[in-house]
This record gives sequence, C-alpha cells and structure tokens, in this order.
Amino acid sequence: MSELTADPALPPGTLTPNLGESTSEARRETINQILRSKTVWIGSIILLFWVFCAIFGYKIVPYDPFETHTLDKHKPPTGEHWFGTDNLGRDVFSRVIVGARAILVIAPIATVIATILGTSLGLIMGYFRGWVDDILSRVLEAILSLPLVVVSLVVLAAVGTSDVTVIVVIGLVFTAPIARTVRAAVLTESDLDYVTAAQLRGERAPFILFREILPNVTAPILVEFTIRIGYAVFTIATLAFLGFGPAPPSPDWGAQLQEAYPYISAGFWWESLFPAIAVASLVVAINLISDGLRQVQDA
Repeated sequence: MSELTADPALPPGTLTPNLGESTSEARRETINQILRSKTVWIGSIILLFWVFCAIFGYKIVPYDPFETHTLDKHKPPTGEHWFGTDNLGRDVFSRVIVGARAILVIAPIATVIATILGTSLGLIMGYFRGWVDDILSRVLEAILSLPLVVVSLVVLAAVGTSDVTVIVVIGLVFTAPIARTVRAAVLTESDLDYVTAAQLRGERAPFILFREILPNVTAPILVEFTIRIGYAVFTIATLAFLGFGPAPPSPDWGAQLQEAYPYISAGFWWESLFPAIAVASLVVAINLISDGLRQVQDA
C-alpha cells in the first residue's frame, strides 16, 4: 500500500499517495512479470548460449575453423565431425560456433545506433508536432516505403562493404521504424498533466523530453529495441549471403550459407542447414524475448 503524504497544493490535512513509492512498486512488479515469463526465459537461454559461443567460441571448438583439409571435403555428419565438413574440408560445427561472434557484435551496435537516433527523432516529432512533425514524418514515410534490405544493398554497393559501413547502414535504416513507434508513445504522453506542469514551471524542452517524457516511454522503446535486433540479425545474414558481408574465409553465418548454396543440389545439405539453423534460432530467441516484453507491457 502506498504511503500517504501531505500535498502542499491542497488544504491542510489532505493526504495523497506517495507517487515515488507507487512508481517504484510498479517497476518492481514489471520486473517480476518479466522474470515469470516463460517466453523470456526460453529466449534468454538460447540467446545466452550464442553469446557464450561468441565470447569463448575459439576456445571450445574441436577444430580450427579456418584449417582446410581437401581430402576430407564434403564429409557428412559423423562422430568426428558433428556437423560434417564443407567444400574445403573445414569443420562445419567449429565454424558455426565461432561464426556467432561477428553477428552478435554487429547487430547490437547497429540497433543501439538506430535506437538512439530513432528515440531522439520520435521525441522531437511527438512533442513539437506542427511543421517539425510534418517534415520529419514525410521523410520517414519515404524511407519506410522502400524494402529495407534493398536500401541497404544499394548503399553498400555505393560506399563499399565493411563491418563499420554495415553497422552504420543498418543503424540508419532501422531509425525510421523506431522513430515512428516512439513518436506515437510521445503523442500520448505529451498531453498528460505532468508535461503541462513542467511547461508551467518554465522547464526547457530538452529537460521535458529527456527527464520527464523519456522515462515514461522506455517500455515501448525496449520492446522496439529487441524487435530490431532480431531484424538486424536477419538483415546481416541476408546481406552476407548476397555477398555484402565478411569475405571468405570468414565463418560468418551468412557467408557460410553463400559458400554452401551451390552444393545443396549435390546433396551436401549439412553445409547450409546448420548455419541456417543458427540464424533461425538466434532470431527466434530474440523474438521470444520481445514477445514476452510486449505481453508484460500490454498487461
């Protein structure tokens, strides 16, 4: 039960709930709901497995992921090579485990960039409205009307491919959908009494945006962040498969799929199956976490 305190704006003796304590209790309840979510737990376990592989992969794999053995190429899964070998005799299991590192570095960094830019734009659009909102909304709608992968391909073809350019391109491309989500949340919040009170106190716009409104829209931002990480993983793998990723002999999952694709028709299914499962499992794990967070938000 919230502690009651005297409000100086009301007649003497009038008691009101302690809003700070109420907010703290609400946050604790939200955290408890997240911890009780089965989808969040399942997704987190899978995600932590791949994070572990990304950090310690080179220390736990049975073979050097770059070492070639032309006499052992295209071997099916056996007790010696759990996922078989590829067209150069490299151990597919070792390459899949080590390949988690690249995608789990690029995807989060790109998503953080997109979240920072998208949140800033969404706050500005939702708070100031008017011509600022109209101009920025038209620009974002133009970006959103184009397939994101196609936009990424065009930009990477123009500026070249590297980890930095992939991070920047994906970060910029994902800024638009995040900005739209944050804008919708800010439009609702900016009409509430606490924003009006801050304006009447003479607080400046940056203070109102980042100290008053931002803490109250963190839930949709967090959900959007997890969703975009899943999209980023899929986009990075797609770009690598299309030749806009790390160059061979990189164990990147998308690059592995590109190398293995010509051999599917020859019956060497394992060379593409296991990297594809790795991509799918990571995306599914992130989506499970996102779904769990959304369920808690909507509860």
